[in-house]
Amino acid sequence: MRDMTVFERSPVTVFAAEMMEVFDRTPTEKELVSQSKELCRDFIHSRILREGLSWSKVEPDLPEPHGALADVSVVLLKLGDELECMRPYVYRNIAKQLNISVAVEAVVSDAFLSVATEILAMGITWGKVVAIYAVAAGLAVDCVRQGHPVMVHTIVDSLGEFARRSLVPWLKKRGGWGDISKCVVNMDSRAHAHWLSTAVLSWREFIKTMYIYLTK
Repeated sequence: MRDMTVFERSPVTVFAAEMMEVFDRTPTEKELVSQSKELCRDFIHSRILREGLSWSKVEPDLPEPHGALADVSVVLLKLGDELECMRPYVYRNIAKQLNISVAVEAVVSDAFLSVATEILAMGITWGKVVAIYAVAAGLAVDCVRQGHPVMVHTIVDSLGEFARRSLVPWLKKRGGWGDISKCVVNMDSRAHAHWLSTAVLSWREFIKTMYIYLTK
């Protein structure tokens, strides 16, 4: 397992102070939902490329992350790498683990929303938010690999709806997405332990949800 202190030596930390300044105004609900979707699309695209697959992430009503939000995307991806390194098989073959067909839009959307809701059942942490993005990306990779790339947009829209319902109030209390920079700066051993504990908790809740899907 890699040491999270590696982030202190990465370019990500260079952006941290700037991110905190740029996000000094708490975004509106509409802005936070849009930002959550932009970050999801970017996260998914990076995972699809990593798997050697192709998918056009162009959406006319959803701009590319830029400025401070692009820096947030870098942090989110780095934390996603760490989480996936901890549990490499949990965030792969999501559709198979949930025993669902990716050919039906409602099934894909409902499955993602159920897993995301279960992950946050005991409260929200940045570790759990990253876990939700990793689930979205893993499911999106399954959709593209199985010949249903249009479902990626369904997943992005579903995450936007989930953010509106469940994440926006929490994000507002923290001043927006810029708060995630705290996960990669001043990373002492206690903060590292907190990240690991919330990530493992997310993994356990995810497994519980998969069990529910497989046995219902």
